[in-house]
Amino acid sequence: MDPWPWLTAALLLLLLLVQLSRTARFYAKVGLYCVLCLSFSAAASIVCLLRHGGRTVDNMSIISWFVRSFKYMYGLRFEVNGQKKLEVDGPCVIISNHQSILDMMGLMEILPKRCVQIAKRELMFTGPVGLIMYLGGVYFINRQQARTAMSVMADLGNLMVKENLKVWIYPEGTRNDNGDLLPFKKGAFYLAIQAQVPIIPVVYSSFSSFYNVKTKLFTSGTIKVQVLDAVPTHGLTDADVTKLVDTCYQSMRATFLQISEIPQENSAIKEPGVLPAQ
Repeated sequence: MDPWPWLTAALLLLLLLVQLSRTARFYAKVGLYCVLCLSFSAAASIVCLLRHGGRTVDNMSIISWFVRSFKYMYGLRFEVNGQKKLEVDGPCVIISNHQSILDMMGLMEILPKRCVQIAKRELMFTGPVGLIMYLGGVYFINRQQARTAMSVMADLGNLMVKENLKVWIYPEGTRNDNGDLLPFKKGAFYLAIQAQVPIIPVVYSSFSSFYNVKTKLFTSGTIKVQVLDAVPTHGLTDADVTKLVDTCYQSMRATFLQISEIPQENSAIKEPGVLPAQ
């Protein structure tokens, strides 16, 4: 039996479902996003190995070039304000809110030179994606073993000063699409104080107008990005961590609600929260 008529019919049925069903369109776009991540990671890994021969933060410029092309396929546009504030000469800790799998596009859109990220260890074992993260100099943390995670963060604090690195961290610790910010974990702030480097907050507007897992919405849209003024940590000690967290949380939350056009009185979280160190 010739399989082609059946395959053609199945393909036409799939295309029809995508056109008619919002849920089907959502999963089709998410599936394509995953395929793009895998295929582009494999391609970028080859380029990075040919260009630099192995693991180095310099590979991030190559990775960023690949990922920035995703926005054209999905009709996404970024409006960035204050990007020059990321172009500091010395090391710093960059913190931003964390909403969905699309955050990677937002990060790569404004990624400064010599900037690495902190990621959970499980991502290292995701095939080509884990490989390209490793080649880009990403630091993996086992969140199930606090002592090991603290050791990695301590080593990173010394390394970022020695090698003039910027470190990008999501202080919420997990993805969050509730229309507000989750309480911040303290790890990023201990790192900044240990290294005596400034913290630069970056805020992305809510994705809910074009991407929503609960309602299966995934369309084109505009993402507003606001880079806030650097928060100095020179002279601060571990005793100042809670106040530092509060300062950054308050400014980032106010900015998030403003650029997302969310009334502050309708948001879920009224007071800032602080979670233990990452």
